[in-house]
Amino acid sequence: MSEFPAAQAMLEEHRDIETQMSSPEVLARPEKLRSLGRRYAELNRVVGRYERWLEADQDVKEIREIIELGGEDAELFAAELPDLEAELEAAAEDLRDALLPRDPDDSRDAIMEIKAGEGGEESALFAADLLRMYQRYAESKGWSTQILSSTPTDIGGFKDVQIAVKAKSVPEDPAEGVWAHLKYEAGVHRVQRVPVTESQGRVHTSAAGVLVFAEVDEPEEVQINDNELRIDVYRSSGPGGQSVNTTDSAVRITHIPTGITVSMQDEKSQIKNREAAMRVLLARLRQAQLDELAAKEADARRSQVRTVDRSERVRTYNFPENRIADHRTGFKAHNLDVVLDGSLQPVIDSLREMDEQERLAQATGTDEK
Repeated sequence: MSEFPAAQAMLEEHRDIETQMSSPEVLARPEKLRSLGRRYAELNRVVGRYERWLEADQDVKEIREIIELGGEDAELFAAELPDLEAELEAAAEDLRDALLPRDPDDSRDAIMEIKAGEGGEESALFAADLLRMYQRYAESKGWSTQILSSTPTDIGGFKDVQIAVKAKSVPEDPAEGVWAHLKYEAGVHRVQRVPVTESQGRVHTSAAGVLVFAEVDEPEEVQINDNELRIDVYRSSGPGGQSVNTTDSAVRITHIPTGITVSMQDEKSQIKNREAAMRVLLARLRQAQLDELAAKEADARRSQVRTVDRSERVRTYNFPENRIADHRTGFKAHNLDVVLDGSLQPVIDSLREMDEQERLAQATGTDEK
C-alpha cells in the first residue's frame, strides 16, 4: 500500500476524469467539461508530485536491493544512495505540501457585488472606484469582466453594481484561478478623502461593501425547484428613477425559501436579464448552502460581511496620505493611486500568505484557536 493513500486515490480519480473528458457525452456539454476540467487541474498539483515521489521511491528501493545482494556493484551504488534518499525525502515533503487542505473553489470564476454604504453620493463614487480597480486588476491577469447589473447615480457613482469575472480557460494551477485571488476582497472597504461635493475641503469617511461568490458551473450544483422561484418583470429605470425602456425587460427573481432576491435590468432583452439573474442567484444560493454547512461543521471557511457598516471594515483607502491598509494582515503601502489603477497583487498576496499559514497550522495541529 502507498505511503500516501490520499494521493493514490487522487491519481485514480485523475485518470478517471481524463477518460471522461475525452468521451463524446462530456464533450457535448461545455459546462460539464469545464467542471471536470477544474477538478482535473486541481488534482494535477498533487498527481504530478505523487508521480515524482513514486519514481524516487522506486529508485531508492532498487538501489537498496542491489546493495543487499552485494557483489562488485554494491559499493558503487552505495555511494549514490544518500543522494537518492535526499531526493526521495524532498519529493515526499513537496507532496505533503501539495496535500495540505485547499479551497476546492479556487479555480472557479467569480461574481462580485459592490454596494455603496455610509457616505451618500461619496460612497457611490467610491463604489465606482472599486469597480474600476477590479476591472483593471482582472485585465492585468488576462481575465474578462462583464457588468451584469448596475444602479448608477447622476454624477458617475454606483449605488450597487454586479460584475462577473471570468478566466479564459481553467487554470492549470487552481491557485491561479479567479476565486483564489478575489475571494479575499469580501468585506467593507473604507475610504477617507475630501468628497467632490465638499466645499470646505474637509476629509470625510465613507464605505462600500464588497461581496464575492464563486460562480456555479452547472445548475445541477444547486438544488432548486421552479415552484420555489417568483419571477417578476418590470420596466428598467435609470438614475433618478426615470424609465429607460418601453418594454418590461427588467427581471426580478426571488427564491422564496431563503428570501434571496436578484434584479437585472441592464440588458434590453428580458431573456438575457433572466439568464444573468439566475447566474447570480445560483452563486448566492450555493454560498448560502456552504455558509450553513460551515456553521454546522465549524469549518474554517470565512463568512463574508453582509452589511455595509464602517465598523466592520477590512481595508482602508486614505487619499490624503496616498495610503492603503488591510486590517486583516497589517499590510500597508503608500501607493494608493497605483493600487486603484489595478496593481492589487501585493495586497492580495499578503492575504493569500496569511490564509496559507492558517491552513498549515490547522493541518499540523498548531492552530491555537
